[in-house]
Amino acid sequence: MWGVTKSNLQAVDVAESPVHDVARPAGSGSILVHQALATIAEQDALAPLERRLGPHHVRQRLAVERDHEAQIFGQGLNFFHIENSYLSRAIIRAVLKVTGLYARGVRNAAKVVVRHNHIRSPHLPEAFEGFTLLQLSDLHVDMSEAAIARVIDLLGDLRYDVCVLTGDYRGETHGPYDATLDGMTRLCAALKGPIYGVLGNHDTIRLVPGLEAIGIRMLFNESETFERHEQRLHLAGIDDAHFYRMESIAKVAGAIPSDEFSILISHTPEVYREAADAKFDVMLSGHTHGGQICLPGGMPITLDSVLPRRMGSGPWRYNELIGYTSVGTGSSVVPVRFNCPPEIVLHHLHPSPAQ
Repeated sequence: MWGVTKSNLQAVDVAESPVHDVARPAGSGSILVHQALATIAEQDALAPLERRLGPHHVRQRLAVERDHEAQIFGQGLNFFHIENSYLSRAIIRAVLKVTGLYARGVRNAAKVVVRHNHIRSPHLPEAFEGFTLLQLSDLHVDMSEAAIARVIDLLGDLRYDVCVLTGDYRGETHGPYDATLDGMTRLCAALKGPIYGVLGNHDTIRLVPGLEAIGIRMLFNESETFERHEQRLHLAGIDDAHFYRMESIAKVAGAIPSDEFSILISHTPEVYREAADAKFDVMLSGHTHGGQICLPGGMPITLDSVLPRRMGSGPWRYNELIGYTSVGTGSSVVPVRFNCPPEIVLHHLHPSPAQ
């Protein structure tokens, strides 16, 4: 199991603590002590990640979260963030209830299906014929309990070599995340390792110690290598590129030999151009939910993304890059789906003749 090792915390600079120089009205001492202890505990939990990635990435991610995680307008690749607008979700919920569609949408959101996607590439080494990746995306476990229960039932019969999680583990974008970790713990108990994941725009970096403690190897502009019969396959993952803009495709690509087969997992497919330019062979993403609420025929009303609509769900191609955008397993904003069934995906790899 991938675990976060406990280590001695380096000296804490109290001057940088969020509780430093706070006004101290009468009776506030115990509150300040509690806040200080919470800050130290957080720094202790994130210390191994800082040593692995360097302090800059972790501190920058925390700073952006502190300043922007609940922001409705601006920040990130698009201007309006519906997931942060309580007014928007109230209007959508009210309209669906008035029209009598809400209960149907909730039932639809629990009907998770298994999809099979076959990826054929002339660059794939023969030794990896049939190599299979299970992709789960946009789980939002704390607001998609029925869907997660369905996934756990489905997992028992599936065969795969690696599981990849393409972000958005919690329902909200800010606030407590204990329920998210509880839901992920139940899900991971049903998964077979190894498991790799990346963060999405709903996820705080504070989740990472807990996620790694339950067996998920989180990738932050990092890669892992699989070897079979002296042939290699590289799996790379980047931090959220949609809202937090903490991705570094050039960094992770630079650590992978350009003539070896590589797969990039990214929460959002919006960085498809950069992935293609970096010579990745495959990119697996989520984020769009396929629209979640779609018109008949599966036409999304919005994808909440800056990309061609053909890349909003399912398989696609951009130059030499082979892509797949999962419509996701859970639901966001409102726990409903229409004309867009939730999914988990098995990606089967096959070498193909050079063109």
